Amino acid sequence: MRWGALRRLHPLPLCRTMANKSIKQPVVNGIRDKVLTMDTMNQSVKNIEYAVRGPILLRALELEKELQQGVKKPFKEIIRANIGDAHAMGQKPITFMRQVLALCQYPDLLSSPSFPEDAKKRAMRILQACEGHSAGSYSASAGIQAIREDVARYIEQRDGGIASDPENIFLSTGASSAIMAVLSLLVSGKGKTRTGVMIPIPQYPLYSATLAEYDAVQINYYLDEEHQWALDVAELRRALDQARAHCQPRVLCVINPGNPTGQVQSRENIEAVIRFAYEEHLFLLADEVYQDNVYAEGSRFHSFKKVLMEMGPPYAQQLELASFHSCSKGYMGECGFRGGYTEVVNMDPAVKQQMLKLLSVRLCPPVPGQILMDIVTNPPQPGEPSYQQFQEEKKAVLADLAKKAQLTEEILNKEPGIRCNPVQGAMYSFPRIQLPPKALQRAKELGQPADMFFCIQLLEETGICVVPGSGFGQKDGTYHFRMTILPPLEKLKILLEKLSQFYAKFTREYS
Repeated sequence: MRWGALRRLHPLPLCRTMANKSIKQPVVNGIRDKVLTMDTMNQSVKNIEYAVRGPILLRALELEKELQQGVKKPFKEIIRANIGDAHAMGQKPITFMRQVLALCQYPDLLSSPSFPEDAKKRAMRILQACEGHSAGSYSASAGIQAIREDVARYIEQRDGGIASDPENIFLSTGASSAIMAVLSLLVSGKGKTRTGVMIPIPQYPLYSATLAEYDAVQINYYLDEEHQWALDVAELRRALDQARAHCQPRVLCVINPGNPTGQVQSRENIEAVIRFAYEEHLFLLADEVYQDNVYAEGSRFHSFKKVLMEMGPPYAQQLELASFHSCSKGYMGECGFRGGYTEVVNMDPAVKQQMLKLLSVRLCPPVPGQILMDIVTNPPQPGEPSYQQFQEEKKAVLADLAKKAQLTEEILNKEPGIRCNPVQGAMYSFPRIQLPPKALQRAKELGQPADMFFCIQLLEETGICVVPGSGFGQKDGTYHFRMTILPPLEKLKILLEKLSQFYAKFTREYS
């Protein structure tokens, strides 16, 4: 058959036939338009906002450079209270975690007498589970099998013996990548069939940013600030009923302990949320990365997995749940190594295979992060050489955070116009501030949210970097900011006093 006849029978795709033709592009001064522009780029990316690393931080970085160049400012340093990065704020790494990591990354150290035997045994076991016995090799896409098994044992012990299957554990690049992976499986549809995802307001901006990227519908449910940021099932129902008119609600996200709000859910509240999710046929996401960070007397962390299983049928057998943990928070603070995991419960086996396929495209989570996650879930045991030091360091970090949580609440609540709920858990305070009418008017003139205007002025005059509440979501007519409680105790005290003094000055100037 001649080539022309074959072409008529099997025409080439349009993109290939067009490729042979010259496509004229507008040319100005000898330069043609770029292929990728703000108009031609993925529009969903343009809709993404991530306040934690937004314009406030960018300005803080500029100010740091100016200070280094000798520019005179009314402060000597930038205090970054905008992000939950414990080590950047001066927290020291847990010795045992870094020992095992060092041994895995440089195995020649295994012969050194400077390292305890239990650290060496952990490192040798992990290296045996690595391809080529090297932490520099790719792992399986779901993570190193021995570490998945350790995570499953940890969950069983945490939850009082309730079984956990290593095949339901997926190690991840921090908790964030696991959250995004599960959401990517859940998002589908167009128009009124688009997936709706219920998220708390205030929320951690990962959720709103991911939903914007995936073009899903964000369904806001508001936490009750008047009752210490409690989650009210009646509010869940209100948000769900409203959303059904324009999307298909399929997912309920819960952050416990709360970020940015610091509340810790009671078991009764968790049971009510599980019943609601089951009745409304929703997939439940439980963000539990702050499970070690509980400070308030009478508060206690309850995992959604444990409560779900103890509720029995039909909930335990049918409600779909994904829960998340990380080595970035807690007492560990190992943010930069990007270690985390998700455990899925009652997920369709075929969908679980699709999730594994999705993860395989990304090859594998960082192996150093997996190693640290293993130490979180398989720490030194009683009788081992490192047990006492490990426990002392862990308790010291958590006790220090508890003191700082109490101090933050006490100092901020002394200032009229600032109201700070108890920081029951996590690493943040989310105080509410009253802003005078002239400040609201000035912010409007500048085209800024009012709390953004406040936070920028705070940064410019004091060097304190916090994040405006508008970046996390808040009820209309209310204004907040989020700050970490991570700076060293004495520096935190100075920060809080300077912040309170600035607020008093700010309200006088704009009253």
